Amino acid sequence: MLRKLYDWIIAYSAKPSAPWALALVAFAESSVFPVPPDVLQVPMTLARPDRAWRYALIATIASVLGGLVGYAIGALLYDSVGKFLIDLYGYGTKVDQFRAAYAHYGHWVILLKGLTPIPFKLVTITSGFADYNLFWFVLLSIITRGARFFLLAALLHHFGQSAREFIEKRLGLVTLSFLAVLVIGLVAAAYFA
Repeated sequence: MLRKLYDWIIAYSAKPSAPWALALVAFAESSVFPVPPDVLQVPMTLARPDRAWRYALIATIASVLGGLVGYAIGALLYDSVGKFLIDLYGYGTKVDQFRAAYAHYGHWVILLKGLTPIPFKLVTITSGFADYNLFWFVLLSIITRGARFFLLAALLHHFGQSAREFIEKRLGLVTLSFLAVLVIGLVAAAYFA
């Protein structure tokens, strides 16, 4: 089943709608969706290495725009939607600590957590809830999300064919490793928040 999904994404990458799907996932991941855009960016870039930078730019722009929705959820809808999403991920009791950290370390929180597998929506919603400066939020989001997606694009562009062969030969191990990193990110977010 995993192989079929991977092959479908690789085949889908050639379609004109593929960048729109990447944009949608990147947008949603920054506000409400739990699946990171890497799930699409990696196979799409492996299938079309000539579009590596384009895919990174699409993911960056969509992620920052989705981050603005997450910010709005935190700023305007925290008592209903924002709190529900934070509680859904098990961080409801730590929001006040996270909010207090913004008073001292807001720039670093956004920069560091935007690079990690910690769901970015936690940063965006809490930034809105903490009334973090919107200009700095957008600027730092562009920097951290751009760094993440362009670094991934650079690695995939450089190691393209050998990376594709490695992934395809060990698809189960790569998927398990990706899930492990995601779980470690969630645990780290709960522990350090």
